[in-house]
Amino acid sequence: MTIAAILEGKGHDVVSIDAAQSVAQAVSLLAERRIGAVPVMRDGAVAGIFSERDVIHHLAQDGAAALDRQVADVMTTPAITVAPTESVLAALALMTRRRIGHLPVVDDGGCIGLVSIGDLVKYRIERIEAEAEAMRAYIQTA
Repeated sequence: MTIAAILEGKGHDVVSIDAAQSVAQAVSLLAERRIGAVPVMRDGAVAGIFSERDVIHHLAQDGAAALDRQVADVMTTPAITVAPTESVLAALALMTRRRIGHLPVVDDGGCIGLVSIGDLVKYRIERIEAEAEAMRAYIQTA
């Protein structure tokens, strides 16, 4: 099971934001799309990731003035990314170890997708359930 399999199921659409946009614009994008994080792009490459955690941290630190800052000033950088060939289990381990909820998927320098820990857990559960059903069917025919 690879990250590419996850992207095949959920699609390759990537909602991203430019590093020069304001935090207020980024917050609006997160709210509008009902998502928790977006890759931050600069010159076509992933420069970082902007998440709800970044918003909370900087609002607590700077108050409402944080909303006027550029995303580049508050994003988490460098972004931890994965290749589409990475296994789902390796990506889950990475996310658990680094305590992150989203991984941009990068191939040939470009961002081709974004996976969340929820995407990976859902896919893993579906695979386990399919394997259990196959085992039940095998046992019933034996």
